[in-house]
Amino acid sequence: MQPSASELAYLTVKEMIVSGELPGGELVSEGDIAGRMDVSRTPVREAFLRLQVEGWMRLYPKRGALVVPIAPGEAEHIVSARRLVEAGSAREVVADERARTELVRQLRASLIRQREIAATGTAAEFSAADADFHRLIVRAGGNPLLDAFYDSLRERQRRMTTHSISRDPGQIEQIVDDHAQLAGHIEAGDADGFASAVDSHMRRVHRLNEGSTS
Repeated sequence: MQPSASELAYLTVKEMIVSGELPGGELVSEGDIAGRMDVSRTPVREAFLRLQVEGWMRLYPKRGALVVPIAPGEAEHIVSARRLVEAGSAREVVADERARTELVRQLRASLIRQREIAATGTAAEFSAADADFHRLIVRAGGNPLLDAFYDSLRERQRRMTTHSISRDPGQIEQIVDDHAQLAGHIEAGDADGFASAVDSHMRRVHRLNEGSTS
């Protein structure tokens, strides 16, 4: 089933924000986006309203829509939430040998994909692969409530990662190395080591150790 024009506009504009094509602080118009997508303004207007409800945009009548920047403290809050969910999920997984073996297989496959994207892909594509890697760990934990909660963070997580990579493209290789280390902790059944490593990984990628909130 094909998405409606409104749904397609919503998905397209949201991806533009997440990928950094529409950076935080930029003022955009319905006409501009409609022109890019070759659609009428009506589905774009509906998409903007939906994105405003979700906190991605702020609408100003007759002026346009402001792309809401990453708020001060948002990165710290998202990283804290992710750390709790991922560390807890990893602890559940390492207690089950069969689940741990299957997860490690999936993580190894993800690492191969990440290296391919690092060589030939875009920052937006890599941020999606990065989010998928971490989600594998949460899903393996077997708690559907935490799984759904983690999904709600996905696009904000991707936006933060894309922003970090765009600021310092050279860190992609370090991110993949960190992911390999995280997979190694799970393979070894080391939940404590994983918790410490995932915290260090996320804080370094988003420069939280430097007091940055971007």
